[in-house]
Parts: sequence; structure tokens; C-alpha cells
Amino acid sequence: MSREDEDEEILAIKQRKLTEMQKSAITRSAMNSITRPIVLTDMNFRDEVSKYPLMLIDFWAPWCGPCKMISPIIEQLAGEYGGKVVFGKLNIDENQTVAQYFGIQSIPTMMILKNSKVVDVIVGALPKAQIETKLKQHFLDSNNTIGNIYG
Repeated sequence: MSREDEDEEILAIKQRKLTEMQKSAITRSAMNSITRPIVLTDMNFRDEVSKYPLMLIDFWAPWCGPCKMISPIIEQLAGEYGGKVVFGKLNIDENQTVAQYFGIQSIPTMMILKNSKVVDVIVGALPKAQIETKLKQHFLDSNNTIGNIYG
């Protein structure tokens, strides 16, 4: 490989890294403005989940008592962790395709996704501190994944 080829390759690598850094900065900026859970549906699920590096999804239904108990906790956490994690809520009665895909059988179920991969599942109405502890585990742990969504 000639010196010119090496220089071109280094330049291409630098350009790729710069593009990645710019994309990351845009994502962080967008995440900082999201301080409330976003509404997820069968139609927008894939697009919304792919936008954010870390997301907690609350699978719920309006008739579910325990879901009503954790809803304010999810709201609080969304406000406290805006910029680090995006929170989403998916009504399983209105969005059965996604709920069935993930095999949701009990609610509330919360899934933590990192780079569109499920990294943790929380079932039941847990106290805020326990949800927060689970979430914090994934701020730094980037290698722990259960599986990529949608294959």
C-alpha cells in the first residue's frame, strides 16, 4: 500500500468518525428535549426505538391497576433522566402487534432497549428505586444484550 493510499484511508476513517460524532451529538440533543414518555404504537414503534440509544418501554393497559400505580413513576423518571434515556409507553390493547411480538403476557412489563436490542425486562409494579437501579445498570454496560428487535 502506497503512502497516498494510506493517507486516503486515514482521511476516510476520520470522515466516518466525524459523521458518527455529529450523529451522536444530534441524538443527545434530541434526547435532552424528551422529558416525558413518548407514545408508541404498532405504526411508529420501529422508527421511534431506532432513534435512541437507550429506551425504557412501559407496556400497559388502561384497565390495569398496577399500570396506573407505576405510570407516575415512569413520568418522574422521564423527567429526571431526560438526555440519558428516553421513555416510551405502549398501550397493549390498542397495539397488539408489538405486544404479541414481544410475548407480553403480564402487565405492567417494562423493557429496556439499548441500540434497539432488549437488554432487560422488568415485570410487575416495582418501586421507583428498583426501576431506577435496573436502568442505571445500562448507562455504562454496552455489551449486555438479550436480542435485536425485529430480527
